[in-house]
Amino acid sequence: HGHNIGKRMSCSDFIANLEGLNDGKDFPKELLKVLYSSIKNEKLQWTINEEELRKSLSELADERTNPSLKTMKRISSGSNPFLDIMQDPTAATYKHGFLVRKVHADSDGKKTPRGRRGWKTFYGVLKGMILYLQKDAYKSDKQLSEEDLKNAISIHHSLAVRASDYGKKPNVFYLKTADWRVFLLQAPNSDLMQSWITRINLVSAMFSAPPFPAAIGSQKKFSRPLLPTAVTRLSLEEQIKAHDARLKAMTTDLAEHRSFPPDKKAKGKELEEYKQKEEYLEFEEMRFSTYVSLLRAKLKAGTDDLDKFDAALFDTAENEGNGLKKSHSSPSLNLEQPVVAIRIKRNTSERRNNRHPASAKHKL
Repeated sequence: HGHNIGKRMSCSDFIANLEGLNDGKDFPKELLKVLYSSIKNEKLQWTINEEELRKSLSELADERTNPSLKTMKRISSGSNPFLDIMQDPTAATYKHGFLVRKVHADSDGKKTPRGRRGWKTFYGVLKGMILYLQKDAYKSDKQLSEEDLKNAISIHHSLAVRASDYGKKPNVFYLKTADWRVFLLQAPNSDLMQSWITRINLVSAMFSAPPFPAAIGSQKKFSRPLLPTAVTRLSLEEQIKAHDARLKAMTTDLAEHRSFPPDKKAKGKELEEYKQKEEYLEFEEMRFSTYVSLLRAKLKAGTDDLDKFDAALFDTAENEGNGLKKSHSSPSLNLEQPVVAIRIKRNTSERRNNRHPASAKHKL
């Protein structure tokens, strides 16, 4: 019933979609017809609990007493209000400097078309949980243009990692977002690359809110949970516990997933879904491991000065003392780490074009 729906589901489609879901039996058709009519006549609304309602009313009161809050804008996600990026003009600026960007993969890891993959130079500004990529140098009093907003990247639930497998340019790192877009970002030197990686991962770890449960449907298809752009309300200690719990859950789920591989006679679609879930669990395990390590290091450092935290983190890694290990402090600090594979889905036409011609000795 949403505005973005093309062909709407008919009553017969609705009934057919729920076949066999009543403990193996069908629901009464009359009941489903009444339910369908109810939904059609009175659209479903996003649920909101009492705490969220109080917060909304509180924010409305704050807007009346503080006019500056009315200047906050949303960068719409298109269909889901939980995924809209909220621009806060009062948000802290955590890092800024020149970055060269290449769009590597679009949403859900689909290969970006060739015409949109080129390298472009920007002035990056990490403000709150948004990485703004501006064409001009950063000025705190300057209004963002429409183009700047278009290039903005939300880093909630994201992970930055050194692009060990990319040899065309130096000082390059991957940034994989919550919706599985992948960007290649090049820093001016290796120290700044490591600083960008650590800063992005730390901010994401500190402020990413707990995920919503994955969608549930009549089909047994794997789907990733919804990762909201909202800022967490947890304290640093609570955030560490939440991330650690997710890390343990991901490790357990990954082990269980691998213990039940698909049958050798399984169809291509079943194999694809198995690989997709495995890739998701591997990535989430690495992401939460990075989050937990960084937040524990920050808690131990006892400082809100992120420049001092970076310096202490790198010193600890170099000395290999009793503090963080290189491989755990940040993906960029482990110089001996294995190559991190960022998988992308190629378009059908591109797979066809990239096939290698048969060698002469194999030609008929």
